[in-house]
Amino acid sequence: MWYYKEQIIDCLEKIPISAIGFIYKITKLDDYKFYIGKKQIYTNRRTKITQKEKLETGNNRKKFKIVTKESDWLTYNSSCLELKKEIKELGEGRFIKEILEFCFDKRDLNYKEVRWQFLLEVLEKNTYNGNILNRFFREKET
Repeated sequence: MWYYKEQIIDCLEKIPISAIGFIYKITKLDDYKFYIGKKQIYTNRRTKITQKEKLETGNNRKKFKIVTKESDWLTYNSSCLELKKEIKELGEGRFIKEILEFCFDKRDLNYKEVRWQFLLEVLEKNTYNGNILNRFFREKET
């Protein structure tokens, strides 16, 4: 279950109409260790056009079409393996999933994820984020 400004977001109708994704924060309630990430609400996939569709459209040259469908955003628990493992072991009740900000294009989604990661100092604090953009890494403990 996702929260945004103290409201539960549990269906598409509660998301701004033109939003394509959001920046999120998942926090472990025991020690407040957190993860900042991004998630797209819709996914686009290239699929082959069937012979029937070619006949219906009259276009024999086109081989693929783009199909848009809702992603797994509602049940998503991040791409961080360590966090996913802890959620599985401890249960989702020990974590809170917050939407920090909705985004309305892919460029915005990428930029705002990095912006939030730097603002919340994910490399200096007790977080699940080990790097930012795979360019900035947490210092190794000596």
